[in-house]
Amino acid sequence: MATTAPLNLGSVQKTLLLPLWGRAVETRKLHPVLIDTAAARIIDTIDYDFSTIAANVSFVSQLAWIARSLHIDRAIRKFVTQHPAATVINLGCGLDTTFERVDNGTLSWYDLDLPDVIELRSHFIAQGPRRKFISCSILDEKWMDCFDRATPTLFIAAGVLYYFAPEDVKTVLRRLTDRCPGSELVFDACSPRGLKIANERVIRDGGMDESARLKWALSRAADLRRWDPRIIVLAEYPLFRGLKSSLSLKEKWGTFLSDSLRIMAMIHLRMNAEREARS
Repeated sequence: MATTAPLNLGSVQKTLLLPLWGRAVETRKLHPVLIDTAAARIIDTIDYDFSTIAANVSFVSQLAWIARSLHIDRAIRKFVTQHPAATVINLGCGLDTTFERVDNGTLSWYDLDLPDVIELRSHFIAQGPRRKFISCSILDEKWMDCFDRATPTLFIAAGVLYYFAPEDVKTVLRRLTDRCPGSELVFDACSPRGLKIANERVIRDGGMDESARLKWALSRAADLRRWDPRIIVLAEYPLFRGLKSSLSLKEKWGTFLSDSLRIMAMIHLRMNAEREARS
């Protein structure tokens, strides 16, 4: 195991290793449904023993990280097709490598995370003219001054929001609604049942600290409109929708069961859509 970058992260931040490992594993399969060479490269050089994750995390959890990436990639590609010079803000970016997969050559990209994560990220991923890092908590409103809010903006939050308390999630959504009119947000959400399963089978079995447990569950996307009627739900669908045809029989059954029980979902919102809210 290489030791080019020491790992010095808080307990919640360490969960970024789970999807990173999942994407690298998928990339090295004979017939991968997602290819992420950047993730595979990082796995080979980061100073961390992934044996506990590899031995204990289920195939459904690994596929969940892949499905989430595929859905977010598609949402970004659709958004930048409509707005080629759009701004994409990656909330709680961790060691995410979505930019490498979706860059159209004209979008502006911002990776936002806590200082210790951004410091680690800088060992493996470079900033550029159209890609910047923001070292800040999602809960600190000042990061919203770091980009041009006049351009069409898409926020993505992969594996992030359920680590926050419900009141904190509400605060984030209201700030996006107030300060970024017309922007969109794509994220994955856990149902109450999914939250319990994730804490018992993913966080614990993956060797993560108990303080990294998930906190926020969402039963239905429509519930978010109780927080603010200006939030418009553009899409809500089970996590594994559209993925099962390429899977083995065992994988199909596991993902079918997950979707049937509404364990995880993908959510796509438009913020501050006042005309639609009044209609």
